[in-house]
Amino acid sequence: MRVNIRMIARLLILPLSLGLPLSAQAQDSDEEEYKPELPDVAIYKAMLDANKQTGWVQFREYGDKQLIYFSGLQVMHCRLSEIRYSVNSDSLDKRFPLGACDPQLPFNLPSDNTNEYVYISLAAQEAQTIAVQVVWDDGAGSEIIVYKPCDNVGDASCARIKTIKKPKKQLLEPGISDSPIRSTQTAPRGKTFNEPTPSTAARP
Repeated sequence: MRVNIRMIARLLILPLSLGLPLSAQAQDSDEEEYKPELPDVAIYKAMLDANKQTGWVQFREYGDKQLIYFSGLQVMHCRLSEIRYSVNSDSLDKRFPLGACDPQLPFNLPSDNTNEYVYISLAAQEAQTIAVQVVWDDGAGSEIIVYKPCDNVGDASCARIKTIKKPKKQLLEPGISDSPIRSTQTAPRGKTFNEPTPSTAARP
């Protein structure tokens, strides 16, 4: 078979004359910009369990104030829908604000000059206990941990477990996540889920 060398040379030179690599057209059609995805929720749940003994929250006596730090939970904000808590009761009637999630920085604390997303400030020794529960982005709730301040630690931040309780009422069955990766999740075949109800505490 006679090969037309001159014709092949022209075909190879054409893309170069246009300033394109030989595979440019293939790359244009195949390349897709990578979109950051959140780490699996199992990683966040392992973090929560690992921090249970040392405290999901921390008490600190600071001058004439008592500060309660939520920073250990705030770093999980991308996979949480609520942080529920109550002071000196187990009613869980308060909500700690969650920062906006950036999938590129899934474990970062929100940038906040007022510390709104880091701690609450009370009168000195006001909180004898703090009850805490987190709700994941699929509507499932954690157990309820009641913490109390540590003894004789000065102004160091510390907490210890007083009691561990189960939820008083059943939370929603886990559903398809409302997180930034919702579109990648599908319900298992043959099974349906209830959608989580909107949180009563609006997220920023």
